[in-house]
Amino acid sequence: MKIGFIGLGNMGGPMARNLAAAGHQVAGFDLAAPQIEGVTPAASAAEAAAGAEVVITMLPNGQILRAVAAEVIPAMAAGAVLCDCSTVDVDSARAVAEQAVAAGLGALDAPVSGGVGGAAGGTLTFMVGGSDAAFATVSPLFDIMGQKAVHCGESGAGQAAKICNNMILGVTMIATCEAFALADKLGLDRQKMFDVVSTSSGYSWSMNAYCPAPGVGPTSPADNGYKPGFAAELMLKDLRLSQQAAESADADTPMGQLAAALYTEFVENEDGRGQDFSAMLPRLSARGRKG
Repeated sequence: MKIGFIGLGNMGGPMARNLAAAGHQVAGFDLAAPQIEGVTPAASAAEAAAGAEVVITMLPNGQILRAVAAEVIPAMAAGAVLCDCSTVDVDSARAVAEQAVAAGLGALDAPVSGGVGGAAGGTLTFMVGGSDAAFATVSPLFDIMGQKAVHCGESGAGQAAKICNNMILGVTMIATCEAFALADKLGLDRQKMFDVVSTSSGYSWSMNAYCPAPGVGPTSPADNGYKPGFAAELMLKDLRLSQQAAESADADTPMGQLAAALYTEFVENEDGRGQDFSAMLPRLSARGRKG
């Protein structure tokens, strides 16, 4: 398949490399002009998109996605599919999809879970919104770049699934860190707490798979000085997207709203930027009841 790939950063670069290694013809564009093994560099996003059967984007935000879409959609052949793997606001995802469909293209919003390790290893999970036909076209590529692709519904459904999932993740990580900080102050051994909670009703991915306490549970960023992992500023981005969507949909999300406020404080006014999002534990451990 002839593929255009726009956005060759920490996530997009490995994804494009995996597609090329599987035998696809990949033309790539990124403003930073990285050299990706097997990927033919293009001089512009439009050049990468020209003649491609599928154009994949992996971009920082909805504003940039809209700008790139405006450039590549006129360059794409009728019947091609624009597949955006960025994590952006639902409104931008739907607007770009409408623009693509109006131009005679297929459109998918397909944000991912699995981080840089999943991108490199081809083990990402894709949450996909768009038509059945567009999903069928891109499915073989999802199989190369990831281990699972869930067709969540029409345009915007992929982004909706991603931000709802990550709102849960942000809230449960804060709750897990609060519990460890409280356990410390109550004199409860962290390992003992893990042994109880990880097999009890407090079970969660934040506790069992990504424990924020060093030396407890499976190896996680906590065991590497809280180096990301999943950076706190990226969690903040997703939580803000969830609250933007909640505002737009008139949904009451008080815990998501509070989690967004706490990560805002941590990232913008404290030392959270550049740390894993589980570094909320040392932040809370250092604080008393009044902060």
